[in-house]
Amino acid sequence: MMISKNEIKEIRALGQKKFREERGLFVVEGEKLVEEALRSGFDVVAHYRLEDIGAETMGRISQLTHPSPALAVVRRPAPVEPVIDSDELVLALDGVRDPGNLGTILRIADWFGIRQVLASPDTVECYNPKAVQATMGAIFRVRVHYCDLPTSLPAGLPVYGTFLEGDNIYQAPLTRGGILVMGSEADGISPEVAAAVDRKLFIPPFPADAHTSESLNVAVATAICCSEFRRREIL
Repeated sequence: MMISKNEIKEIRALGQKKFREERGLFVVEGEKLVEEALRSGFDVVAHYRLEDIGAETMGRISQLTHPSPALAVVRRPAPVEPVIDSDELVLALDGVRDPGNLGTILRIADWFGIRQVLASPDTVECYNPKAVQATMGAIFRVRVHYCDLPTSLPAGLPVYGTFLEGDNIYQAPLTRGGILVMGSEADGISPEVAAAVDRKLFIPPFPADAHTSESLNVAVATAICCSEFRRREIL
């Protein structure tokens, strides 16, 4: 299988956000991710396998330090307005800038049956190659809506957020549906978004008076919160 120089150039360009947005495409790499893409219902524009194109060519089109055996170019879904049910748990990410954290959070959302994530404009792009890799396929099942969070949080639903002065999450009342806001590790939840939060939560250390790390990684904190929300549903 031959790939033209222009085709190689186009695939390589998708490593940059500017070209991903211009072309409406992104790249997935690895046997599992390519298989997920092919059965996802997403439009797979092209896919390549190492045995078909050779190690040298795969190395030229790959975004990874060590190229994987498979790579696919996938069309990004068109943006849509989120429709949120009253009993649906939705994540809202405020300024999460690390692609690995974002990808892990989408993987966590997928595990806990959360199908929609709202994200502030300064949250890293979910089609960043590092974010896509970290999702382990969740990118095809969890929809990310980039929006202005302060004006886009749906009315009538409880809005939870994690704060140092919040109520102990293991003791606080939690509802089946609502919006769970997670902020960046560096800055936390912004004041504009915090103003919309009506239920502040805190993940306590153990024991409560112990001298511990200053904070939790945002992906770890998200996993703890999602787990507690889902645990309450089956009690």
